[in-house]
Amino acid sequence: MKLFGFRSRRGQTVLGSIDHLYTGSGYRIRYSELQKIHKAAVKGDAAEMERCLARRSGDLDALDKQHRTALHLACASGHVKVVTLLVNRKCQIDIYDKENRTPLIQAVHCQEEACAVILLEHGANPNLKDIYGNTALHYAVYSESTSLAEKLLFHGENIEALDKV
Repeated sequence: MKLFGFRSRRGQTVLGSIDHLYTGSGYRIRYSELQKIHKAAVKGDAAEMERCLARRSGDLDALDKQHRTALHLACASGHVKVVTLLVNRKCQIDIYDKENRTPLIQAVHCQEEACAVILLEHGANPNLKDIYGNTALHYAVYSESTSLAEKLLFHGENIEALDKV
């Protein structure tokens, strides 16, 4: 009889499944449930992303179980090359996940300024709100990022937007 152990036979630790991966400050990801295009986005593998799109095994705007696209995941992880590739391929920029977060909101929430700038330059709407009523500017202010706030305001963010609190 085994009294102590840190791993089960299925590869799980005492703290939970090793299948979980955290990206940025916003997403908990069950890697085994992702499609190839989402895995490439999380890893920042632009070459694999190109292969997925060439094989048509990856719909540009495919959703995972949380309604996140590859663009959401790449923005949360700060993978500039993948974000650039996706926006140049004309993916949906203002698509919502289950919490009504757009890739721009997620990039700002995770303080991935380079990704946020790419999205803004490609026409992302900075005035969209998540389920809590927060815009990208709210998240820039919460994280005390004056640089991101300045860029959002330059691209037309509504300074008067109210959250649900």
